[in-house]
Amino acid sequence: MNRILIFAGTTEGRQLSERLCAAGVKHIVCVATEYGEIVLTEHPCAQVHRGRMDKDEMCRFILEEKCSAVVDATHPYASIVTENIKASVAQANQSRKASENAEEAADHMEPAGAIPYIRLKRETDLVVDYDNITYFPDSAACAKALEKVEGNILLTTGSKELAVYGAEESVKSRLYVRVLPSVESIRLCMEQGIAGKQILALQGPFGTALNEALIDQYEIRCMVTKKSGAAGGWNEKIAAAKNKNIPVYVIAQNREEEGLSFREVCDCLTELCRIDLRDRMKIVLVGTGMGNDGCLTEEAAAAIKSADIVFGANRLLEKCDAGIEKKPFYLAKQIIPCLKERKQGKAVILFSGDTGFYSGCRKLYQAIRAEIDDGNLHAELKVLPGISSVSYLAAALGESYSDAYICSIHGVKLANLTSRLSLHEKTFLLTSGVADVNTLGAILEEDSRYGLTSCRVFAGYQLSYPEEKILELSPQECRSLREEGLYVCMIKNPAARSRSLAPRMRDEEFLRERVPMTKEEIRHISICKLCLQADSVLYDVGSGTGSIAVEAAALSEDLNVYAIEQKENAVALIRKNAEQFGLENIHIVHAKAPEGMDELPAPTHAFIGGSGGNLREILTCLREKNPGIRIVINAISMETIAELTELLRDPEFPVEADIVQLQASRAKQIGAYHLMQAENPVWICALRFDEETL
Repeated sequence: MNRILIFAGTTEGRQLSERLCAAGVKHIVCVATEYGEIVLTEHPCAQVHRGRMDKDEMCRFILEEKCSAVVDATHPYASIVTENIKASVAQANQSRKASENAEEAADHMEPAGAIPYIRLKRETDLVVDYDNITYFPDSAACAKALEKVEGNILLTTGSKELAVYGAEESVKSRLYVRVLPSVESIRLCMEQGIAGKQILALQGPFGTALNEALIDQYEIRCMVTKKSGAAGGWNEKIAAAKNKNIPVYVIAQNREEEGLSFREVCDCLTELCRIDLRDRMKIVLVGTGMGNDGCLTEEAAAAIKSADIVFGANRLLEKCDAGIEKKPFYLAKQIIPCLKERKQGKAVILFSGDTGFYSGCRKLYQAIRAEIDDGNLHAELKVLPGISSVSYLAAALGESYSDAYICSIHGVKLANLTSRLSLHEKTFLLTSGVADVNTLGAILEEDSRYGLTSCRVFAGYQLSYPEEKILELSPQECRSLREEGLYVCMIKNPAARSRSLAPRMRDEEFLRERVPMTKEEIRHISICKLCLQADSVLYDVGSGTGSIAVEAAALSEDLNVYAIEQKENAVALIRKNAEQFGLENIHIVHAKAPEGMDELPAPTHAFIGGSGGNLREILTCLREKNPGIRIVINAISMETIAELTELLRDPEFPVEADIVQLQASRAKQIGAYHLMQAENPVWICALRFDEETL
């Protein structure tokens, strides 16, 4: 497509060029001075033309560059330039139409549309809550009024009308002129007899503090400005004058400026360029660290300060500036509707600690990302991490956490905490408060299986706050701790055990009574055939003593096992065996399969040790809950083997099956001899449903 032409000279013009560059849209930026070129960002998509042009020169330039649109982003007070641009576009359209009419008559070509003229006006959302503001229709009237003003005058209207203000020597000698740091501006000041000490050649933007500093430094008693919009620093000038209690003389426009806002211009060019240039909402998820402002990164602090609205828990919002809109929300269902309603601006969402460390940030990020991808939110999404309590505590203790196990019981139930602690020499544990530290002490003190009574606990209390303490505690001292507050703990275990990488439990370790049990060798092979993973969900159907459930659950603290058993005495035995091995990731279901499986989470794996004659129904239910499930079936009786064989032939059950038949023999000492005694032969069938034929 042909290029867009921007007549710049304002902050808005530069910002529009940057927006086009970011979108990869080629364009030309026309500036009058060398300084206007310097402040533009260099980019392959932006061609810069420097130098003033009259109406005819503008027209020729538009036609030669084959511009598809002209954006007038010149200063609101440059009315003559605006009239020339409008006239040059009209002239270019007439010239192009005449040329196209001639070509159309000769070649039957379709005429092109007219080149649009788009006026980018300055935003008018200005602060006017100051009583000591006087408006003048032009510079001459203002200069006349300045003759009666006592003291020094800060002139912020630029260099072009210095002759008007310097006409009266009594005014000129008291002027301090703030102009752009360009050769042309300095030259104009010198030509009008403005002394060097009166020239403040500075590049904006100027904050309130800098305006106040200039007022103090040069003993300013009156400020002169134009009502040139927020981008021209109006709000900061008025705030500084109000704080210093000096009058402001304003050169006001005689008419309300016509044109489109920056957002409307972007919408217009979006249609023209077929590239999305619309204003995007900026959403930043911020980790605030421990709570002390000193732990907040500079980037995070800047994001919060520049926000239009901030979300987060009340304790995080308390420290935000009073002028920022605040919402005590931290859930996606609360925040996303607010973001959709606002549509633009900058929103910051606060999280305590580090956004990537046991934080609600991940879920909210995914929810917002989905809204953006679906086109429901037009926004940019960014995450700024904070300092985690673990890294803070590790630093305070002079420890590393690269070799530590890290887990959390902050608002969550963590299964098999005893087993987890027993496997690691160093564990960092996030807690919800002193009650969790008490629970930790009880777990360590009462453990008899893994020898955790020798552990030492280092507790960080109110980290980064003035009341911060680092405590070294025994299990008994953890149990008796009473001071409420925020705690994170490091547990050192001098007797850490090694984790087994394979099934290892012997039959003698289980409580059996008169309940059938899958024997040791068959149990180990069956579990290996299941191909379990660390976070699998396993159904142990017809669990019996629970030997399969216990052996599997012990392989990983994050594995969840559902032991499904219909006999009451067997259910009691499963519970005793789970408690004996300290396993909290076994969930006992007292029911006959498949009825007891309806409300359970979808399984990734299933072991069927007893089906009670319902093998077909159980497999049907498992397939409905997860067509990709892996199943291992043990069959001993001829009836079960026959039922299994029939199912494997049934076209309604297309499966990939791996079947082995095993018989183990064990040596038994009789006198001076060891004789082999055979166990019952067992069929082990590992199968997966054939998803392609389902």
